[in-house]
Amino acid sequence: MKLNREILRLAGPSILANITVPLVGMVDIAVVGHLGATGGLSGAALIGGISVGTMLFDLLYWNFAFLRAGTGGLTAQAYGRKDPAEIGRILGQALRIALLSGLALIALQWVVVQLAFLVVQCSPEVKTLATQYFYIRIWAAPATLSLFALKGWFIGLQDSLRPMLVDLWVNGVNMLLSVVLAFGLVLPAGRVLLPGLGFAGVAWGTVIAQWTGFLLALAVARKYLSLRHLLKFLCSFCAEDYTENVDNEQVSRHRSFFTLNRDLFLRSVGMIAVYIGFTVLSARLGDVMLAVSTILMKLLMIFSYFTDGFAYAGEALTGRFIGEGSREGVRSTVRQTFLWSLGVTGLFLLVYGVGGVPLFRLMTDDPGVVDAGREFIPWLLLMPLIGCPAFTWDGIFTGATASRDMRDAMIWCVVGFFGVWFTLIGLARAILGTVPEALAIHILMAAYFTHLAIRAAILSFRAKNSIFAGYK
Repeated sequence: MKLNREILRLAGPSILANITVPLVGMVDIAVVGHLGATGGLSGAALIGGISVGTMLFDLLYWNFAFLRAGTGGLTAQAYGRKDPAEIGRILGQALRIALLSGLALIALQWVVVQLAFLVVQCSPEVKTLATQYFYIRIWAAPATLSLFALKGWFIGLQDSLRPMLVDLWVNGVNMLLSVVLAFGLVLPAGRVLLPGLGFAGVAWGTVIAQWTGFLLALAVARKYLSLRHLLKFLCSFCAEDYTENVDNEQVSRHRSFFTLNRDLFLRSVGMIAVYIGFTVLSARLGDVMLAVSTILMKLLMIFSYFTDGFAYAGEALTGRFIGEGSREGVRSTVRQTFLWSLGVTGLFLLVYGVGGVPLFRLMTDDPGVVDAGREFIPWLLLMPLIGCPAFTWDGIFTGATASRDMRDAMIWCVVGFFGVWFTLIGLARAILGTVPEALAIHILMAAYFTHLAIRAAILSFRAKNSIFAGYK
């Protein structure tokens, strides 16, 4: 019962914070959707600009997901060993990487945009707006990446409440400022307190929210680490006085931080390849099928918002018990985390089974898209069944810092995704002569679920050596 309480204590705030994430995107789209045509740009172009601009940052920041995962796993293990000095060093290393990477992105912003639009195709109007959005929001990069590191650090310290409060602050301020800065503030008497910035106001709202969230996270981090110690760890760039005063084991942990993050970075690249592949391939199938596949992916992601909460709990507790050297603690964590995830699986089987079509109608009022989507509702039922082990093992392997297995599994996932797509598309063309759009979506969904199944299978197979046998 005590372990179950710990799992719920860690998972609950993470789930709540995850649920607020899509609300920000919905508010941003609603804001630009009500700005009206400005400067010769249509409302559709404004919505397209915010959508593409947001997608560019999703693709960019996915590459830095290792900052959260790597920091969380290593911190949890240091917490289990009761090593406060190592806990501070981990945060210092993570923040150095985050801040320097953010500054590098600012310096290279023009190059990033040019490379991005080699892959992303859109109208000239949407490209202009998305570029404007990118050039404003990029100034939050150091803060955004630092928040990744701080979130992982808090979770490693078995604390999901503080990162939830920071997330709620960031998302709440983001939504509020997006409205205020876009439309401005006008008194009932007609006096303008703040002129509206229009489309640019949405981007500036995100920048301010990220930087204030970063400062808030640093403030609440003082519960575990004083500002003086944080600055000490942040400024210790592997200097000689550092390496002379630590033993070989600590030096090994210092180096393993970079090895771990390298593997997790390569894993993130693999994940991006799958999601970009899914988007690019579905975009070739016509507007209706693109809309159907987009809605399917959004609905599938709802399940991940809940399982990720339990994956974070599994990550924190697995790392802690490995740090303590408690084999039974790890086994119990894996068993109970999977039981809670299976409970979520049962819930979403019911939600998707009964509410598949209503969920489609909630996402769009286009009858053509809803009618076309009915055929693909059964794919939603596979997400809980295959996603449960894949996502839950991700958290557990992260806590165990078994990054090589996660990296190798993702490499095979990419091979599986594109292998299934090209093989089945080739067979369909050979047999039918041409591939109907609906059949192509079925093949695309089969490829996506193949990549999840491979992930679940490889991590399940590797768990015996990487999780249950990984003790000193």
